[in-house]
This record gives sequence, structure tokens and C-alpha cells, in this order.
Amino acid sequence: MNLLAQTHLALPVPVVVAEAGEIASIRFLEFFASAIRNPHTRRAYARAAGDFLTWCAGAGVPSITAVQPLHVAAWIELQTVTHAAPTVKQRLAAIRHLFDWLVTGQIVPHNPAASVRGPSHSIKTGKTPVLDATEARQLLDSIDVSTPAGLRDRALIALMVFSFARVGAALAMRVEDVYVQQRRLWVRLREKGGKTHAMPCHHALEAYLHAYLEGTRIANDPRGPLFRTIARGTGQLSETPLPQANAYAMVRRRAFAAGIGTKIGNHTFRATGITAYLKNGGTLENAAAMANHASTRTTQLYDRRRDEISLDEVERIRV
Repeated sequence: MNLLAQTHLALPVPVVVAEAGEIASIRFLEFFASAIRNPHTRRAYARAAGDFLTWCAGAGVPSITAVQPLHVAAWIELQTVTHAAPTVKQRLAAIRHLFDWLVTGQIVPHNPAASVRGPSHSIKTGKTPVLDATEARQLLDSIDVSTPAGLRDRALIALMVFSFARVGAALAMRVEDVYVQQRRLWVRLREKGGKTHAMPCHHALEAYLHAYLEGTRIANDPRGPLFRTIARGTGQLSETPLPQANAYAMVRRRAFAAGIGTKIGNHTFRATGITAYLKNGGTLENAAAMANHASTRTTQLYDRRRDEISLDEVERIRV
């Protein structure tokens, strides 16, 4: 049996890769199956690689072994017309990593993307919409917790605010990831790269999690997902993990009901929590550790204290 027929990846092999032979095709598929563990990164890289190699075929490149730096540079130049600089840089990174993988697998002799430079781009402040402390409290207090859905939604939003959790890590939690240690409730988060990160709970988050676990009776299912969908027609929690798209829709719905005009998303609460922590005397180094950031430079993107300074200064313009 052809080895390619045995793969379970729903990823087509581009023509220029297939032209290099079966070993090249297998190595190409292995890059996405073995070298990239994060599903979001895998999808983004697969899309970029597919677009680039399709463009190469249209440009007359006969095989992936014939791709040259000029081809990569020309494609990147075209990307800058239709995509923002961060997206172009990510797409170039995808091509670089793919060809690194092909070089080590002896499919191609060199990496044609290694010498190609992407567009310059630097940021000092993130673009994620942030709520101030009053708005965050308004949102949490507005949720009707007389239903399992309300208990769940309040607990999820509070988790992201008070533990700086990424939504992906929050939704990947199991019931057993909420546990008692040193007479205090803790949460265990599985972050990017498979890293496990534990945090003690803020007293408000502790109360919300207790109410959620007790009110929905899922505490007796330690291996089950912590945040779940609502079973159709019952109003009760199902055994299905809550998808990220559903969490986003919930956040937007809850914000609208609370009268909050800011177009927030799931990541808003991570930035909101970090900003509130720093405004109340927290240090950047500790915020980075709590957010599980490898560098304080990343944490600074979430620090929106200067937004208030800017607003105050704008009001000085009196005409």
C-alpha cells in the first residue's frame, strides 16, 4: 500500500511537492503531523505553505527542490499587499520552518527562505480591548447565576480575569484542575507548548468556582471537562467541552446584556486582569510569572495603564 494513503491527515500534498517524489511528500506531511504540536499554529502554517506552494506551481516552479530565494521574496512581496505585517511575518516563518524540516530530511539542499527578510514591524502596546475594573465588575455582577449556564459563564470569565488564563488553557481544564492546596483553592492550567502552570485563586474566583462546582454537581466527575456546553432542551451541562467559538459568542452576549459597549473578546480578560494587577502596585516581573510569559516584554503589551494617561492628557486640549 502507498504510504501516503495511510496518513490520516486531511492535508493535500501540493503538486510541486508531489513532483519531488513520495519521500518528499511523506516528509512534507510529517512536518505538520510531528513538528508542530499547537493546532492553531498547524492550521496557520498549513495555510501559508499551501498558498506559497500553489503560487510556486503557477509561477512555473517544477518541484519543491527548485524553489529559490527569489521565489520566496516575490511571494512575500505579494503578501504585503493583502496582509498586515504581523501576518506576513508569520507566513514567512511558516515557510522557513518547513524548509528547515525539508533540509534536515535531505529533501532540499538549502533553505531558500533563510535569507529573505520580512516587513519591519514592532509594537509596544497591544491592541486587545480592555475593560476597566468597574466594567469588569459590572459584567460579572450582571450574570444571572440561577442557571448552570450563568454559573459557568461567571466562573469562566472570572478565571480569565483573576488568573490571567488564556481562553485555550481555561477551556482545556478538567474538573480535577481545580484543587485545594495549603487550605486554598488552586487552578492548574495547561499553557502553550504543553507547559503546566498552577495559580492560587483570588478570593472572588474561589467563591465563583465553588458555586459553579457545587451548583452544577460536576465535582463528582474529576476527569471531565471543567467548562461544558449546555445540553439541548435541558438547560443542564453536557459532557462536551465548551468550544472556543462558543466562549467568544457567550462573552459578546454577556457584555451586550451588561451594557458594555467595548467590543471585547476572550483575550480581553487576560489584559484586563494584568492591567488591574499593575495598577494596584503589582510588579511587571510577577505579572509575567503569573501570566506564564517567557519575557516581561510580552507582559508589557497587556499593560494598558498608559491608556488612561493619554485620555487625561487629551482633555487638556481646551479650545
